[in-house]
Amino acid sequence: MTTHFLDQAVALQVLDNGRYSGTTSPDYANMVGPFGGITAATVMQALMRHPDRLGEPISLTVNYAAALADGGFTVAARPVRTNRSTQHWTLEITQPDANGDASTVLTATAVTAVRRETWSVDEVPMPAVPLPSDVPRAKMPRSVAWVQRYAMHSITGGLPTVWDGQGDTSLLRMWVRDEPERPLDFCSLTALADVFYPRIWLRRAKPVPTGTVSMTVYFHAGSAEHAATGTGWLLAQAQGQAYRNGFFDQTAQLWNEAGALLVTTHQIVYYKE
Repeated sequence: MTTHFLDQAVALQVLDNGRYSGTTSPDYANMVGPFGGITAATVMQALMRHPDRLGEPISLTVNYAAALADGGFTVAARPVRTNRSTQHWTLEITQPDANGDASTVLTATAVTAVRRETWSVDEVPMPAVPLPSDVPRAKMPRSVAWVQRYAMHSITGGLPTVWDGQGDTSLLRMWVRDEPERPLDFCSLTALADVFYPRIWLRRAKPVPTGTVSMTVYFHAGSAEHAATGTGWLLAQAQGQAYRNGFFDQTAQLWNEAGALLVTTHQIVYYKE
């Protein structure tokens, strides 16, 4: 059986004491360096593999301190406090600098928890949208490797066809899943939380340079809900909220086909005129 592209990209080798080594994957290459979502998923992989982990992730914040260069890197995961039902983590990715010293390219924090059955409700319902089969596949640039790793069917807010600076909204809704299909888990869901192209491109209809500075993902569902979702489609919605002084934020949600809200996510993004 062939290993899925995502599993190859987040593969890690154990070093010692919560440290792992990995290598960037050309299958998830972006215009500069790797797709940020796969880098975040690699951090999640280190967390999921750690022998001291308690429970499952409920939140992950990644800060992209520098561009991850193609090649090898080291991930370190450390539990900094363990309570009765929650556990707090710090994580870091380093690469050798010009002098061969370890240089930090990403820092992260995470919280894992033992989930228990309680009263539950999704107060943000999934929007009424056409079925995935009724929506055409989005036209994405073939020159960017990582977008080929996802099937995307845009409902609204696809890439502008005319870059004229006359955009008036940043709202995007699309059906998305791994390509080829892959059962959902925390790693793939982390990557999917970053699957949106920059909101400012749509809001301005202008492809200005951008880069995610920090992203937080909140996981509202655990392994049981992921298993129930399987290889099904996710409805992904994203919208910017404020663009000012070279930075904008983006909020996003991911629902499964049954209407369960799996993830909410927020990120702050740098942009250049």
